[in-house]
Parts: sequence; structure tokens; C-alpha cells
Amino acid sequence: MGRIFRSRPVVTAETHRPTLFEVFFDLVLVFGLIRVTTFMSEQPSAVTLVRGFLVLMLLWNSWLVYAWLGNYVRIDVGLIRAGVTVAMAAVFLIALVIPETWETGPGSTTPRLILVLAYGVVRLIQFALFYWVAADDPRLLRTVRLYALTTALSWIPLALGAVFGGTAQLLLWALALIIDMSGGVFALLVSGWPVRSPGHFGERHGLVVIIALGESLISVGAGIGTRMIHTPTLVAALLTLAVTVCLYWLYSASAASAGQALTTDSGLHRGFVAGNAYSVAHLPLLGGTIYVALGVEEVLAAMAHGKSHETLHWIPAIALFGGTALYLAGRATFLVLSVRCVRPEQFLAPGVALLLLPVGRYLPGLAALGLLTAFLVALLSYEAWTRRSTRVQ
Repeated sequence: MGRIFRSRPVVTAETHRPTLFEVFFDLVLVFGLIRVTTFMSEQPSAVTLVRGFLVLMLLWNSWLVYAWLGNYVRIDVGLIRAGVTVAMAAVFLIALVIPETWETGPGSTTPRLILVLAYGVVRLIQFALFYWVAADDPRLLRTVRLYALTTALSWIPLALGAVFGGTAQLLLWALALIIDMSGGVFALLVSGWPVRSPGHFGERHGLVVIIALGESLISVGAGIGTRMIHTPTLVAALLTLAVTVCLYWLYSASAASAGQALTTDSGLHRGFVAGNAYSVAHLPLLGGTIYVALGVEEVLAAMAHGKSHETLHWIPAIALFGGTALYLAGRATFLVLSVRCVRPEQFLAPGVALLLLPVGRYLPGLAALGLLTAFLVALLSYEAWTRRSTRVQ
């Protein structure tokens, strides 16, 4: 046991791929995403959607730093494995307290402080491990120091928000998370983040997108609950599966071309593309998926309670169509930053989804879900046709 903890980090090779231990980390993130969706579904409102996105940013930062670490060294061996295991426990604790972090009243400060302290543990372990593995890499060491400085600054508004609560919490946490994410981009621009294995990096982010899309399928069960399943709910469940499949295929085609571009790049430019196209642009992809999951859950819950003929409320409509628009905007940004090329339909698709929002608002839930499915099937079919036409030419 002592020799394991004294062992040096195992630097990854160009051909490195995600390990089972990293996939296990993703399971903890899954739990966090489920908790975010559950929190938003309890009191759906515009403010709740914003709060949910802020907590998603925090979870994303918690996962992201270890995706970068796992690309530089193996995180499933030795001391690093022990540190990452503790970090996973902290992320799990963050997920547990998410539904209570926005409450007010006596004792409401405790869950917020637990979240802030757990997040501090996640980031402190990350920086400690990065400092250790970067001992022989002056450039990486400088990058880590720059990022640590901005992260330390972000903890001030994060802690103050936990103490004050209410509107101040919303504004201060937004400021803290913007500073934290911007710090990573700043370090990337000034000093650069190394990407040893582009295959590993692309696959790690692709797995997370698939996990997030699974939230839409989980939301079907959450929406129906233990109610008797009737034909309309079965149709809605199948439409949800169709939406999820379409979103996956739309991402999959983009991820393949982006992965090839990342493999072709080298040096600091590869790190620049990875940081912007994957670490930054994948956040709206995840945000869009959890909003779609929320919309599906609201639609299924209304149908399960005998409200199939009622028109959709604004929040479920925003979640369904706005979430899809956010996802498609994230995909377009992903393509711009990776392959530096976006076809007209990919650029216009988020706007079309937003234009469908007021239409879906005045439709019954099942019809709105059908409209969203038809739009995504049409978009996917058109993109497949244009790709075939391009190859023929």
C-alpha cells in the first residue's frame, strides 16, 4: 500500500483512451444532473431555470478539471486515484444538497455552505494533483498557477453568496462561476493547456453528452411516476426517445469531424481548440439537454394526471424548445471552434427552434412534443442529405 501511494504519476500516451475509473466518475456526474433536473421540476419558473444552469456550471467545472487531468496522466493508479476518489465524494455531496441550496429561512445556510466547502475540496485536490504532476513541466506549472489565482478569486463571491442567500446568492454565484470558467480560458490563452491524447479528450466529452441525453429518457419515468400508462403517454415516451436519438445523431456527426480536426492539430493550438470547442462549447450542450429533460418530465407529468388536452405552460415550452435551441447553438459553436466551418442549416437551426417556441406554447403537450420531434427529424434528414450531396460532388 505504501509503495502505491509513493508511485510517480503515469504520463499518458497519444493513444490513451478513457479508463473505467473515469467512466465511474461520470456516474457521479449523472447523479448530479438528475438532482439538477429534480430541483427545477419541483418549482418550475424562469428563476429556477437560471439557478439550475448555475448549479450545472458548478458541476461541469468539477468534472472538467479531472477530464484535463486524466488526459495528462492516468488517474486510475496510485496517489492520483486516491485523490480523485475523494473529489468524487465531494461532487456526490454537492449533488445531494443541490435541491436545498436555494431555500430561505432558518437553517437554509447550511446546505449552501456544504456545497461551497465540497466544491472547494474538489478544486483544491485538483490543483494539488496538477502541481504534483507538473513538477517537471514549467509551462504546465505556470498554467496551473494562473488558473489557481483566478479560482481563488472566484471563491470570494461564492462564499458570500452562500452566506447571504436570496437574490445576492444568485448574482454572486453567477459572478463566481463566470470568473472560474474565464480563469481557465485566460490560462489557456496566456500559457496553454497541453492535450496529450486527442482521442481521449474527444471521447471523454462525447461520453458526457451521451450521459446528459440519457436524462431525457430518465425524465420519462420521473414524469409518469407510478401512474397507469395509457396510449398517449406511450406515444409521448416514444417521441422522447426519437428526440433523444436525433440530438445524439446531430452531435455524433459533429463530434466525428471535430475529433479529426483535434487529432490533426498539435502543440498549443491543439490545447486552444480543446479548451474552447470542448470545455466551453459543451456547456450549452449539457444545459440544453437538461432543459429538454425538464420539459419532457413536465409534459409527461401533466399527461399522467389527466391533463393531456391542456395547452403547454410557458416554462415547459421554454424548456423543450429553448433547451433544444441552446443545444443546437452549442453544437454550432462547437463546430466553429473545432472545424471552423458551419453549414447554413446548422447556423439557422437554433433560431428555428426558438421560432417554434410560441407555437408549441399553445399546443397540448403531446402535440408540442410531436412538433419538436418533426423539426429534429427534418433537420437531421436535411443534414444527412447535404453531406451525401457534398461527397458525391
